[in-house]
Amino acid sequence: MSEQNSEFTRRKFLAASMGCLAAASVAGVPGVIMADENNKPTGKMIERPLGKTGITLPIVSMGAGAANDPGLVAACYEAGMRHFDTAVSYAYGRNEQMVGQALAKLGVRKDCIISTKLHTPSQRNSVSTKAESKKLMMSTMEASLKRLKTDYVDILYIHDVRDPAPVTDEAIMEGLQKLKKQGKTRFIGISTHANMAGVVRATVEAGIYDVVLTAFNFTMADDTALPAAIKKAAEKGLGVIAMKTQAGGANYPNSETLRNYSTAVINSAAFKWAMRNENICTAITGISNYEHLRWNTGYAADLELTSEETRFLADNSVLLGMGFCRQCQGCLASCPKNTDIPDLMRTHMYATQYADFTKARRTLKSIPAGAGLALCTSCGSCVAVCKNSVDVPMKIDQLREIYDRIGPISTYC
Repeated sequence: MSEQNSEFTRRKFLAASMGCLAAASVAGVPGVIMADENNKPTGKMIERPLGKTGITLPIVSMGAGAANDPGLVAACYEAGMRHFDTAVSYAYGRNEQMVGQALAKLGVRKDCIISTKLHTPSQRNSVSTKAESKKLMMSTMEASLKRLKTDYVDILYIHDVRDPAPVTDEAIMEGLQKLKKQGKTRFIGISTHANMAGVVRATVEAGIYDVVLTAFNFTMADDTALPAAIKKAAEKGLGVIAMKTQAGGANYPNSETLRNYSTAVINSAAFKWAMRNENICTAITGISNYEHLRWNTGYAADLELTSEETRFLADNSVLLGMGFCRQCQGCLASCPKNTDIPDLMRTHMYATQYADFTKARRTLKSIPAGAGLALCTSCGSCVAVCKNSVDVPMKIDQLREIYDRIGPISTYC
């Protein structure tokens, strides 16, 4: 999108959807007065402290990973958001660049909280010593800061931690603490969307982290361990930030649910369910267009559930329709070919729910040789079983169909 068109879209959004109430407070503090679709004020965004960091944030923040419009970043700021989340790996670094350019153009860096994430050296590179790991972390951070057009980030996470071991890895801890001491990041943390309860507990026990970013949504209502771990983290002073709160939101392939509930109800109910947990400071919701922005800001002032939202959350058929994969790996034993089903489910999520084929392809490519989608082409029918609510065979079939259309599946696995 051109800069001129982006600016026009942003101004049109502010004028039409928010009555310019947010735009009038650009120089002010977070928690601006919001407006509904008819430009009637709905109140201020709820704000909460981020653990012991001294930061206070509105309960809705911008997950910028799927956005490619700098005007949208600016509109999120003008709508009252103050926290912008990105990562080294998003769009091969271009996402960091977009966020940095947008905030630099506004001249609001000191008013914003920027978080980014880097993978552990062992996740993406072959390193053999602690010194090599720390050196790689340093160089990765320098490249991020250059793309973000800033001397520091507010939060630096280790990205996509799936088990407790990396949390207490000496090289990782020493590298993060060094970056913090150098002023390259104000706070350090861990992000996780697999084995979340275990990783959150390990983050608390490590004693060096300031923030934890975890997947958390209403499809996990039966998981008592995760809320307990989140509560413990908050009690110990860690800032807790939620992601994947919408569980795919309105963009999941289930026509029955979409016939029974509007997209606005699906999104607002999911967000409110997560943020009614007062141990969570804010949610980084994926915002890739102006409609997403309108939805997110529209329900950040009041977390009381409407009767329709309550009906949605109580509807057991919705959980089956959402099919949100918790990355618990409980399905692995049911596949006779040892296929990496969790990463295939992530690929499916990026391709069908996020419509982000860059992330989908990168996830598919990251699966080790001999464990990817190519294995599934020789099965007459998938026998993998999820112990929660994911229809694994259906999603595998959809992935096969998607990549068959593009070209030989082996090209992408």
